[in-house]
Amino acid sequence: MTAGSYENPVLNADWSDPDVVRVGDDFYLTASSFGRVPGLPLLHSRDLVHWTLVGHALQRLEPEEEFAVPRHDRGVWAPSIRHHDDRFWIFWGAPDQGVFQVNAPEIRGPWTRPHLLKAGRGLIDPCPLWDEETGEAYLVHAWARSRSGVKNRLTGHRMHPDGTSLLDEGKVIVDGDRIPGWFTLEGPKLYRHDGWFWILAAAGGVETGWQGAFRSRGFFGPYEERIVLEQKDTEVNGPHQGGWVRTAAGEDWFLHFQQRGAYGRVVHLQPMRWGTDGWPVLGDNGAPVTVHRLPALPPQPPAAPATDDDFPGGRYGRQWQWTANPGDGWATQHSADGLRLTCVRSADAHDPRRLPNVLTQRLPGFPCAVEADLRLDGGEPGARAGLAVLGSAFGWIGLERGTDGTVRLVHRFAEAVADAERDAGVPCPAPGGRVRLRVEIGSGARCRFHYDVGDGPRSSGPVFAATPWRWVGALLGLFAVAPGGPGSTGTATFTRFRITPAGPRVRTGH
Repeated sequence: MTAGSYENPVLNADWSDPDVVRVGDDFYLTASSFGRVPGLPLLHSRDLVHWTLVGHALQRLEPEEEFAVPRHDRGVWAPSIRHHDDRFWIFWGAPDQGVFQVNAPEIRGPWTRPHLLKAGRGLIDPCPLWDEETGEAYLVHAWARSRSGVKNRLTGHRMHPDGTSLLDEGKVIVDGDRIPGWFTLEGPKLYRHDGWFWILAAAGGVETGWQGAFRSRGFFGPYEERIVLEQKDTEVNGPHQGGWVRTAAGEDWFLHFQQRGAYGRVVHLQPMRWGTDGWPVLGDNGAPVTVHRLPALPPQPPAAPATDDDFPGGRYGRQWQWTANPGDGWATQHSADGLRLTCVRSADAHDPRRLPNVLTQRLPGFPCAVEADLRLDGGEPGARAGLAVLGSAFGWIGLERGTDGTVRLVHRFAEAVADAERDAGVPCPAPGGRVRLRVEIGSGARCRFHYDVGDGPRSSGPVFAATPWRWVGALLGLFAVAPGGPGSTGTATFTRFRITPAGPRVRTGH
């Protein structure tokens, strides 16, 4: 890569279903967060290439009782972000409840409580449009067949300009079944440009599909369509679902995702221009670019969403999300550094996939090593804590208190079809209840687990291939748990969490 250029993906982790808006010289991006809390991540950039995470717009998922346990395939699907009337607006579809919106005067809030704009199952991928010329407002959304029995079509509504209600029953404005070869039409983003209503929407499925453009002189159609971005002879499979943004200088760019298995949906930046026939041209004449010149914007220092954390005073950074709505006392603040987690009692202590009290962040999309120091304090037999790689299958390494009161290093895993974990490495003593944990993640999200209980680093078990969840990439997780029952369970303290390039090989065995 040469100076003055960037390389895709610009966000090399699972920032699924991105949408973007410009306000002045600043760009803001949000993405799907599904069942993780807080939801609706908010990212900021000034050059469209280097992004930082500045907050979340949704502090808890509703209804509260439904998201008291992990719901990895529910929650926040495919949000749209817009700026109108001096406020930020985010609309999203919760596939089991309907279309919601929140809004705020500033990107960092305060954000309103979720407002249910349209109730119903299977209503997904909503996007609003305020027509500045006419004062009219509109909403378009797609459908999830898993909830509604309907898919491959887009429904449009007139919307009250205050964003609180819809003004009609809705009409199908694009029926993908009527377009030869099109299927799974979804992810619409709605715009006005050059006298046309434009819908940029994906089709063909996330792993093999394409990005389409639709235009009409009237919002309710009829629309004509064109494929404007597809894999062609590149390695970018299924360039899919994103948003168009125009810089203050008039350059056009398109951010979209690529499905990459356990890494989830990573984000690419494509150049965009308007052809002589009035249609958008994305990438290199419709093929995704890998390397391209930087946007014509003021140079910015390198930046990326934070990953490392020393947990000052027991507080965790905004890069962390729980796997469900958090409960009281899961993490406690204190005077020193370190994340102090209560070993929460659970009947599902044997399976971190079912635990709501797992603090997670996205699996990086590049080879790296993840490290954390762990101390297990107090507790009863069976209390445990560790560092996990979570997906439909999982692997974790950490500490567990035995029936004799001693603490030992354990390494366990479960296949996607397994209901119970198994040992992946041979347990060994952990003097003082302390350990340094390490997971080296190579190409193909292949993970090698390591530990150091004070006598040098050692590897444990065979390679574990991380797997995605449904719709969601694999997650890194920190957890503390104990078997069900009464009484105090003790705590676990994590310190010095780091993600760095993978280090040299270490000895094997105990």
